[in-house]
Amino acid sequence: MRGFDRAALAHVLAEGIAEMKLDVSAAQQDKLMDYLALMSKWNGVYNLTSLRDPMQMVTHHLLDSLAAVPAFVDARNVLDVGAGGGLPGIVLAITRPGMKVSMIDTVHKKTAFLKQVKAELELSNVTVHTMKVQDLDVSDKFDVITSRAFADLSDFLNWSGHLLAEGGKFIALKGTAPAEEQERIPAEWRITDLQPLQVPRLGAERHLVFVERSE
Repeated sequence: MRGFDRAALAHVLAEGIAEMKLDVSAAQQDKLMDYLALMSKWNGVYNLTSLRDPMQMVTHHLLDSLAAVPAFVDARNVLDVGAGGGLPGIVLAITRPGMKVSMIDTVHKKTAFLKQVKAELELSNVTVHTMKVQDLDVSDKFDVITSRAFADLSDFLNWSGHLLAEGGKFIALKGTAPAEEQERIPAEWRITDLQPLQVPRLGAERHLVFVERSE
């Protein structure tokens, strides 16, 4: 594993942000680096990600999640399902401080890490839940529910549909956008958009899948 060369990693992060023409302040980029340092440190014990190389974490995790951020421009209250190590939830919380971000995962080690990140980075807009999403009940439903590499689209919709506010939407971060997975979604839902993402330095397919309730 390569060492954690913060300056080199921050340079690649800044280059990627500039290439994607994202509005991420220097202070926010610094927080993203703090988050990466925590992920790298905790990963050995908590197995948050299969990646061990911090430079790969910049491209495959930070830039990959940042590429999706513009899709959340109008979001007020977001739920990240199967949040794992906090992707895209923590990235959204850092870059959109005016937005409320809830994250849910069943794995205690992962939610313990998310709570640590919330505390150390002083992310007052973050809430962490440790439970199955099917069991979550909230008074203020979410206008956007997202996930990254969490589950089949049908399962994602069936398990978390009860938490979506009227007029809300799902935004699923996917690699490829398999047609058979789209065809299997329940009748009460419809795919409204499929958006390819270009992630700097990541030679892999990435898509956002937008889903809303059928009229």
